[in-house]
Amino acid sequence: MATPQQRRILVVEDDATIANAVRLRLVAEGFDVRVAGDGEGALAAYAKAEPDLVVLDRLLPGLDGLEVCRRMQAARPVPVLMLTALGEETDVLVGLGVGADDYITKPFSMRELVARIHALLRRVERASLLAHEDAVIRVGDVEINTAERRVFVRGAEAQLTRTEFDLLRRLAERPGQVFERERLLSDIWGFSEAAATRTVDSHVRALRRKLGPEVVRTVHGVGYALVRP
Repeated sequence: MATPQQRRILVVEDDATIANAVRLRLVAEGFDVRVAGDGEGALAAYAKAEPDLVVLDRLLPGLDGLEVCRRMQAARPVPVLMLTALGEETDVLVGLGVGADDYITKPFSMRELVARIHALLRRVERASLLAHEDAVIRVGDVEINTAERRVFVRGAEAQLTRTEFDLLRRLAERPGQVFERERLLSDIWGFSEAAATRTVDSHVRALRRKLGPEVVRTVHGVGYALVRP
């Protein structure tokens, strides 16, 4: 049984070698870890264990990772870090679109996996601490309710993941200011590695798809800025 200090993580991976390696590393990091090897098993373990975070393989036998993610988020929203062997942008955006908060492409280093897990959990903790805030940020047609973590575009609600919301909020703190990719990685993901800046790019593309292509401006070779109305 997990102690009050332990965070519970569900690892969903059909490759037993990878699943065991991830489990051992996360246990060594102090997490309480549960493992499932397919989609149906993942949903059963999710309902029973009520994990704080899910590490979810994109390609699973039976129900694939996308459908598993959809059902988990519909039942009880949870941070999801998706593992994918598919490097195509479309596949990444589809994963983010169904509720994954972040992704990491196979093969991956355990150090990066652990860093991303800690970063996701820190974001959840910060969101909880800021839940008492009653601020609403408006930038053009976009309205950001920071207390309820809801976003509206011309009155219609946009369904953002935790990471997308945190990224949008960071950009909205200073509309028009250009944020370097490395700075956004540090501020939102909790680490800064030049090789990981594609993560920022993918989330910006997801934001544009949900909020409109004109909301976030690219400054080539530098980073991104929220367009000032």
